[in-house]
Amino acid sequence: MKSHDKKSSEKKSKVSAETHLINLFAEAGLLKKVKRSGWWVVGIRNPESVADHSFRCAIIGYHIAQLEKVDPYKVLVMTLFNDIHEARINDLHKMGHYYIDFKDAEKKVFKDQVKYLGSKVKLEMEDCRRGYDEQKTKESIVARDADILECLLQAKEYYEEGYTKAKKFFQKAPGYLKTKTAKRLWQQIKRWDSSKWWEDVVKFER
Repeated sequence: MKSHDKKSSEKKSKVSAETHLINLFAEAGLLKKVKRSGWWVVGIRNPESVADHSFRCAIIGYHIAQLEKVDPYKVLVMTLFNDIHEARINDLHKMGHYYIDFKDAEKKVFKDQVKYLGSKVKLEMEDCRRGYDEQKTKESIVARDADILECLLQAKEYYEEGYTKAKKFFQKAPGYLKTKTAKRLWQQIKRWDSSKWWEDVVKFER
């Protein structure tokens, strides 16, 4: 068994750095197919993908970082790579977290995903991941706020599309927001009409 593991390790070490990088790109692409499973419990059969969530989370995080005067680059890295592990172990909704130590699995997957990357990139990704998990830096707090706010924004959109139970997400999630900017944006989102923005830019002609 040990001999097999050693041969497997030697084989992986011979793979070029570029190939390892492309493999990570492929994993990131898989997130376009992984659905955000938490919405199933409120009746949404085909929710957005993890990639959808991560993309908008990064946009939100960037703007909150600017308004909170923290490093937007670090926030972007944290938000973009926060759910990369779900390419291997899928998205698990909060009921699942009640029974399974998913955090431990996340760390194990992430360690394997960055194992063969270049040392500079590997160290930066590990540092950002560790910082996000510990929630001690201003950037990590902004990144987590962006994650929560994206979920709340999505819940508001689903609610106004007719999924009335999506409003249940409004009850607990806002209480976990920490930055003044995220709290202020949430107050605005509650009053916001999710269809108004596109009504203002639609051009109708006879």
